[in-house]
Amino acid sequence: MKISAHLKSSFNHHEIVVTTNDSAKEMQILPKASGFGSSINGGELLMLALATCFCNDIYREAAKRNIPVSGVEVEFFSEFGADGEPGSNFSYRAHVTSDAPAAEIEELIRHTDQIAEIHNTLRKGLNVTLTP
Repeated sequence: MKISAHLKSSFNHHEIVVTTNDSAKEMQILPKASGFGSSINGGELLMLALATCFCNDIYREAAKRNIPVSGVEVEFFSEFGADGEPGSNFSYRAHVTSDAPAAEIEELIRHTDQIAEIHNTLRKGLNVTLTP
C-alpha cells in the first residue's frame, strides 16, 4: 500500500490531498490567521493520525472476531518542547462501545494496540529522508 500527502500553501490558500494507492481524497484545513501555513500543527495531526489508526483498526479487528462495536472514542496526548525537539510522553486512552463482554473488549483493545500500524511505525522508529 502506497500512501502520500500533498500540501500546497500560499497566502490564504491551503490545499491538501492525501492518497492511498490510487484513491485520492481532498482535505480542508484552514490557513493560519496570518494567511500563511496551516491552522493545525504537525503535532496535532500526528495525534489525529494515531487516533484515526487505532479507531479504524478497532473496527477492522472487531469484524475479524465478530465482535459488534457501535462506537469508538480515542484520545491521544503528547508533549512538544522547543523548536526542533521531538515529541515525548505519548499516551492514549480508548473506549469501545459494544454489547460484548468487557473482558472481550479489553482484549480487543490490547490486541489492537499491539498491531496498529502507525503506533508500530513510531515505536520502531523511522528514517525521514529529504529528496530533491
